[in-house]
Amino acid sequence: MTTTNETRSSETETKTATATFQSSGPRVMSSVEDLRASLGTHLGVSDWMTIEQSSIDTFAGVTRDQQWIHVDPIRAEGGPFGATVAHGMLTLSLCSSLLWEVAIVEGMGPAINYGLNKVRFPAPLLVGSRVRMHVSIAAVTDIAHGVEVVYHLTYETQGDTKPPCVADLVFRYYA
Repeated sequence: MTTTNETRSSETETKTATATFQSSGPRVMSSVEDLRASLGTHLGVSDWMTIEQSSIDTFAGVTRDQQWIHVDPIRAEGGPFGATVAHGMLTLSLCSSLLWEVAIVEGMGPAINYGLNKVRFPAPLLVGSRVRMHVSIAAVTDIAHGVEVVYHLTYETQGDTKPPCVADLVFRYYA
């Protein structure tokens, strides 16, 4: 998969020191108070990422999900979507890396991916599509020795109105 930043980084490496590209980077939250203050707000959106057949094939190999709709481009042309589609779980698996493009939490102890709530795949994500992820904080709850944060994730496919994935990602941050 190729991200917009990777493409831009490659381009800027060939330019002079006066390159015009500057990434604003992720939003940095450095305390539980910052997390609470962000409750209900849109934290931002990740860079666009292109879904490539090689990534789908690699995921299929690792998970042993070799269904033709994912790995057989010729057969998939005659299928319901006209092309191969990314596994829903592949789409979902991008959430941690895309989250880190949008927001990071510093100044606390370990962060644990605690799981997911309400995962849905409303639309297919076709090979060659560009996807990105919108992030907001849906809940912040005190737990023993830390805080639990629920990030609401809505993936967006460029040119489509229906998201390929909507999920609530739960992280625990410990003091």
